[in-house]
Amino acid sequence: MTGRDDVRGDLASDLDLPAFVPPPMSAALEAELGSLTAMPARRPMVQLAKLVGVSLVYGAGLLAILSVRDDAGELPMGWMFATGLAWLFGFALPIYAALVPPQGSMMPRWKLAGGAAIAMAIAFIVLGLVIHPSGPSSVQYGAERFVHGHWCLELGIATAIVPVVVGAIFLRGALPVASRWVAAGLGAGGGSLGGLVLHLHCHITDALHVGIIHGGVVGVSALLAAAIVPRTTDVR
Repeated sequence: MTGRDDVRGDLASDLDLPAFVPPPMSAALEAELGSLTAMPARRPMVQLAKLVGVSLVYGAGLLAILSVRDDAGELPMGWMFATGLAWLFGFALPIYAALVPPQGSMMPRWKLAGGAAIAMAIAFIVLGLVIHPSGPSSVQYGAERFVHGHWCLELGIATAIVPVVVGAIFLRGALPVASRWVAAGLGAGGGSLGGLVLHLHCHITDALHVGIIHGGVVGVSALLAAAIVPRTTDVR
């Protein structure tokens, strides 16, 4: 014992203080503690597989309802295939970063999720502005009718809703910090799925529409998710 502890012990002996006994718990508290059950641990890879599966089925269902673009057979198949893979990668990477933590950690890869959201938003806008092949059945809106293509932005955001909502459910209460970056990753991934649906459905091929509208779906979805999702995922 230190000298300070000796003094405290001597003072307690001189005053003859009774030992402190904590009060008993109330019946209500005992009942509450007795009803507690262990929370199941998160299984990130299982959650990732479920989210990807549900999202792809949803996207395929939308495409089946909307139909494949009229000019699909007139465009370079290499471009169609490579761009489709790029949209899939844009969907998978930020979703993976948002849901799956690194080895030995409980926190998702929020820096990767946020960085991927920014990078994908910029990359798909630039890709659409630079590369946008056309065929005889393609439609050109141009600057004059640019705003008429807003329905593609709405369709892309509607496609993003399912992966964002499912991801938010899986991450609820699991993000003590950096929730907005993780949410932005979910939004960017969902927006990329929306871009894939638009890539396979929309036959408008001018640079402004493909770049700003199709590519912009990623950025808009990321911003909306970052603004809304943390309200449900933040630890209370």
